[in-house]
Formats: sequence, C-alpha cells, structure tokens
Amino acid sequence: MATLSNSLFLVLLLAALRWTPTLNAKKPLISRHDSQKQTVTNIQFYFHDTPSGNTPSAIKVAEAPSSTNSPTLFGNVFIADDPLTETPDPKSKEVGRAQGLYAMASQQELALLMTLTYQFTAGEFNGSSIVIVGKNSVMHKVRELPVVGGTGVFRFARGYALASTYSFNTVGDAIVGYNVTVIH
Repeated sequence: MATLSNSLFLVLLLAALRWTPTLNAKKPLISRHDSQKQTVTNIQFYFHDTPSGNTPSAIKVAEAPSSTNSPTLFGNVFIADDPLTETPDPKSKEVGRAQGLYAMASQQELALLMTLTYQFTAGEFNGSSIVIVGKNSVMHKVRELPVVGGTGVFRFARGYALASTYSFNTVGDAIVGYNVTVIH
C-alpha cells in the first residue's frame, strides 16, 4: 500500500510540475521604438544665483575645514532654488526654477560641479524640465555643460547648454545666460 501511495504521489507531483505555468516560456519581452522622429529645441533664459541678502536663492550647506583658506573655495556645497527669467533683468518674467546643488570642486580654478533640474513653470514648456550635470569653470567666457535628461516634453532628453556670465558681484551673486540645445 505504501508503494502505491508513493507511486500515486510521484505521478501527481510530476503532473503538477508538467502543468505548472512558466513565467515566460517565450523570448524575453523587449519593447523597441525605432522612430526616427526627434525634435531639436533651443531654449534661452537667464539664471539668477543669489547667495546674499535676506532671501537668498542659494545657501551654503557644507564647508570643508580648509575651504576658508582656499582661493577656489574648494569644498563648499550649496543648495539652490534659483529663478530663471526671460531677460537678465531680475524683474523680467520668470519662466522656471533651477533646483539642486552645486559644489566648489576644483583646487586649481574656480569651478563648480553642478547637479541641477531646470523646471519650466511658464510658456510652451510649462511642467517640463531638463537636467544638467557637469563641471562649470566659471571664469571661462563660455562654458559647455551636458543635458543628461528631462521630464515632460523633454523625456529622454540629451544635449548641451552654453552658459555665459552676464554679471557677477563680490558677494557671489551672479546672472548667467543659458543657451540650451535639447534633442528629445
């Protein structure tokens, strides 16, 4: 009797294993979108970074012990929520905000490592954003920074931004013109 029940158990087990559905018996699912349609968009705006005053748009959140003696301020880290406007005039129409962080990242030159999301809040791109991550050598007349992503209209974005300082003062306030080319 034990052999019969063992045999019956084995038959039922093999039947269950044979009928057990597999998660993916076919090839793995791969979705491709091979559309050749891509849009190239050029956007121009002004970035207003204001670490001074009663309502700064950027604040220092970290400082290395040696930063105060460094001519490049190496080791300082800032969090920013900077307005983006249509013109260099701070009172001109706001088109978005640059939010994220930047750090003084060079011991040889005044250079920032920037990690910022440029969120558009007005106009054609309202609700969309681009992400720029890269080194910004602020003393160069024109700096090229990579666009590494985006949201909304700019989903899967790539491209580059050309940044040029419009004005800069001794307390660190700066207005920077951006000319951004985005492929999306």
